[in-house]
Amino acid sequence: MTERDITEIRTRLEELRAELVGQAEALPIAEDAEVNDGGVGQHYADDGTNTFLRERNLALRGNAADLLAQVEAALRRLDEGTYGICQNCGREINPERLEALPYTAYCIECASQIQAAGAPPQ
Repeated sequence: MTERDITEIRTRLEELRAELVGQAEALPIAEDAEVNDGGVGQHYADDGTNTFLRERNLALRGNAADLLAQVEAALRRLDEGTYGICQNCGREINPERLEALPYTAYCIECASQIQAAGAPPQ
């Protein structure tokens, strides 16, 4: 990889990191029911909607945190000079795969094997 390639990859990963942090922070998780309503309860449908939205936002935050961890790991690999090398077999990861998933740690073959074994590929 050229120095220009590394700079472009780093910029893309840092932009993705900032986007993920922003998305996670934008998702409210506090329930409206926690607000003091003077003893007057909300309608059951409102309670159900609030619960659904809270759980959905918690799941989305969890997904963003997982992806953020993968982006951070890719930045470390870039610093260490191992970016673009499969963490499983040691072969070079196809540039088209890295273009699509710049944070991936595995070549397509190893990612398929890992997924078939039941573990989520990174």
